[in-house]
Order: sequence, then structure tokens, then C-alpha cells
Amino acid sequence: MEFLVAAISLGFLGSFHCVGMCGPIALALPFGNQSPLRRVISRLVYNGGRIITYGILGLLFGMLGKGFIISGYQQALSIGLGVFILVATFMPQQYVARYGPGRYMLSLVSKLKAAIGKQFSKNSLPSVLSIGLLNGLLPCGLVYIAVAGAIATSTPIKGALFMMVFGLGTLPAMMLISLSTQFVSINFRSKIRKAVPVFVVIMAAMLILRGMNLGVPYISPKLDKADCTKQSCCHHKQP
Repeated sequence: MEFLVAAISLGFLGSFHCVGMCGPIALALPFGNQSPLRRVISRLVYNGGRIITYGILGLLFGMLGKGFIISGYQQALSIGLGVFILVATFMPQQYVARYGPGRYMLSLVSKLKAAIGKQFSKNSLPSVLSIGLLNGLLPCGLVYIAVAGAIATSTPIKGALFMMVFGLGTLPAMMLISLSTQFVSINFRSKIRKAVPVFVVIMAAMLILRGMNLGVPYISPKLDKADCTKQSCCHHKQP
């Protein structure tokens, strides 16, 4: 259950970063002049689309993590992901802009934004769902960190669950900001943003400790080769 706590905490604390990145899209959603209930439903559908996309990403990257386990690289994977998160957290923004993955995805981002723009003119719940699904694919540093967590779960199901719980963690702030910006003050958002790096560093440290195989329950459990073998062999016991 620890990975679910990490997922929802990352989503909730990071959601105030999401407000700055995805807030304009959420605020511009159709049905702005409709009844309050219609507005709430449309925002839930939009955020549901984001969460579905996150779940699919978690499933795919969880499969990648499982491949590392089968290959016997579980410890190296956990340590490597922890180091990656630390580097990504403390890397100056100018280097992120220059060397980050976003610069290589400009063509994809342009296509995604064009597709999102087409959906705005349709003014229907399916179009709002499509906006959410596509929005979940837009490059985001926080999502990259969540994906690293999904890989560390080392199973497709846990990876999907991690990403969906992460998405649920972002839901309260995204709903509030899309319905009324008055609910979340700039001062409060600023304080939460300052807390995000602290939690991310703790998450990275936990991944590194986990990979070090120190034999500390829940923090760095001892993983024997026999344990890895059990995951891929038949559990049937001879009488």
C-alpha cells in the first residue's frame, strides 16, 4: 500500500503545479454558461479522461518495469529511477528546457494541441472526454516523475493503479480551479509548490534505499534471488 500513498501524495501536492500547466485548458472547457451541475459533470468527464490516459501509461511502463525484474535488474532499476528523479528535481530550468525530453517532442505537442483545439468547438461530453484523454499525453515534468514511480512498481497492474491514483490526487485542485479560481489563493498555491520538491526528494530516496537491498522492512526489504525466481516460476507444490 505504500506505493498508493506515494502516488496520491505526489498527485495532490503536485496538482498545484498542474493548475499552472493544465489550468488554462480546464478553464476554457465548454459548458461554461450551462447549469452548475452540467459544469461539474463536464469537469469530471475531462479529468476522468486524464486519469484514463495516466492509467494506460502506467500499464505500459509497469510492463517495462516487469521486464527489468525478469532480467534481474530490479535493484539497479530502483536506484537508477531514484537518481533520475533527484537529477530532474534539482536541474536548473534552463538545462531542463535545453536538454529535457520536451524539446524533442515539439511536433507531437503541436499535433496534440491541434487535436485538442478541434474538440473545443464540438461542445459535447464526448469531446470533453477527448480533451482529457489528449491532455494526459502532454509533456509534464510531474507526470514524468509519476511514470518513474509506475516503472518502479514492476508490474503492469500496479503501474496502472499508481498512475490512476496519482491522477485522482490531482482531481481536487483541478476541479476547484476549473470551477472557480477563488477557492485556491495564490499564496496557498505557492506554499504547496514549495512542498512538492521535498516530497519528490523523499520519494527518490525511498527508491534508492529500496534498491540498496539493506534488509530494512518496508524501506529497503531484502530481496533474494530466490524471491525473483518465485515470481516467474510455477507455484505448484509437489505433494
